[in-house]
Amino acid sequence: MNPKKGAAIVKSNKDRGLFIGRFQPFHSGHLHAVKTLLNDVEELIIGVGSAQYSHTLKDPFSAGERILMIRLSLEDDGVPASRYLIIPIPDLNDNRLWVAHVVSLVPPFRVVYSNNSLVKVLFEEAGYEVRPVPFYHRDKYCATRIREKIAKGEEWRDLVPPAVVKVIEEVRGVERIRMVVEGEHH
Repeated sequence: MNPKKGAAIVKSNKDRGLFIGRFQPFHSGHLHAVKTLLNDVEELIIGVGSAQYSHTLKDPFSAGERILMIRLSLEDDGVPASRYLIIPIPDLNDNRLWVAHVVSLVPPFRVVYSNNSLVKVLFEEAGYEVRPVPFYHRDKYCATRIREKIAKGEEWRDLVPPAVVKVIEEVRGVERIRMVVEGEHH
């Protein structure tokens, strides 16, 4: 069966996985996880969760800044852009509707990768297979600790890919985090 002349052929049956995180910031453990998950699927959807939040201690970076951190880190590491999609996913704050919300924002996928117990339960209840994300030196690579180090003026640059350092410095992320912390103490 031949498609009509000029009709686009869309390969929609790619084996895709979904990996959702806040990536505040995207660190070397996240990079390792993405590369490991790409051994499992043809294409990985990287969902940037809590996309509507920024400029807080928990979520200092905007969705756009996080997308840039991820894309530039993967590019620097030689991961072909054809292997992943980066999609912002705003929070819905209604667990009953959240999976349908996520599904409406991303292409079809077969498996979800998450270590978050709520994400695991919600997607499993919706009939999806959920697999754990492989931790990589979890004691060292933890976004909460990285934000704390930035706030305290401790060394953090060795915990994130070089592209992330550049993005954080370009957007004055260190100053932003310190100002947010200072604002919370007043």
